[in-house]
Amino acid sequence: MTVYTYSEARQNFSTILDKARDEGEVLIKRKDGQLFVLKPEKLKKSALDVKGIDPFISTSELIDVIRDQRSSQRY
Repeated sequence: MTVYTYSEARQNFSTILDKARDEGEVLIKRKDGQLFVLKPEKLKKSALDVKGIDPFISTSELIDVIRDQRSSQRY
């Protein structure tokens, strides 16, 4: 884990944020010795939040494929 002084963090804030994103967290130390942890927040996404697809297939072609698959299946 990387430790930066307050002055370094202030002067290179964008770089520090990138470092925190890449490494998980960084420490910032003040002159009086206090330490602060800077870490990225994890985004909470739904498992159902999926990107749709564009199949480039017409409805009639899709129905034909489904019918073909159903007719070839053996139960």
